[in-house]
Amino acid sequence: MDWSPPDTWDALRAWLEGLIPSLPEKPTAIVIASAHWEADPVRVTTMTAPPLLYDYGGFPAHTYELTWPAPGAPDLAQRMRSLLRDAGIDSADEPARGFDHGVFVPLKVMVPDADIPTVSLSLRPDLDPAFHQKIGAALAPLRDDGVLILGSGNSYHNMRGFMAGDGLEASRRFDAWLHDAVVKTGGARNAALDAWAGAPAAADSHPREEHLIPLMIAAGAAADEPGAAVFSDVIMGAQLTGVRFG
Repeated sequence: MDWSPPDTWDALRAWLEGLIPSLPEKPTAIVIASAHWEADPVRVTTMTAPPLLYDYGGFPAHTYELTWPAPGAPDLAQRMRSLLRDAGIDSADEPARGFDHGVFVPLKVMVPDADIPTVSLSLRPDLDPAFHQKIGAALAPLRDDGVLILGSGNSYHNMRGFMAGDGLEASRRFDAWLHDAVVKTGGARNAALDAWAGAPAAADSHPREEHLIPLMIAAGAAADEPGAAVFSDVIMGAQLTGVRFG
């Protein structure tokens, strides 16, 4: 898309492009939790060839013609459901819903050849941070099989702030707290993330927290490994951060 200034998204694009090559080996599959999908119970995509869900409006015509034909992974989806069940977490198959833009937009940049099997995972509508860390912990064994677990959201997501371009102060205050929280390990990080609503500028940065909660799943899957802020840029007047565990 045309943008002003034209280099607005360049740093984020470069980071996403370099993410897979930066890993020790190419993932055998991707599990991605999207901020744009909520369901109760938690649902996992089970189709072999998921379609794309153009869940946005008012964008240029070509954005409704994007493709990203990555295969699904039905066997992985069932493995996920088994792990969730063992952890006492209810889940369900999703045999029809395609990949929303929280999935296919970043992954189209990260995996341009669309050659890594991918399963999308919903959030639970209550957006409870402890529960979503529990989901991540339940799915952590998948990492031993080479599965990359991603949370797709935003460290700052106040649309009024984005549109007005005045989110920098709030986003920087929240971002400083986030950097401190993710480098903690184990129970200390769990407790910090559970209490995110008490962080500086939390309400201004996340009037509704659906874009923050995917981070909780990734953090839960990291167990005692510290996190690190590995991407940072000011985009649309707000400080945005990418976090990596492991």
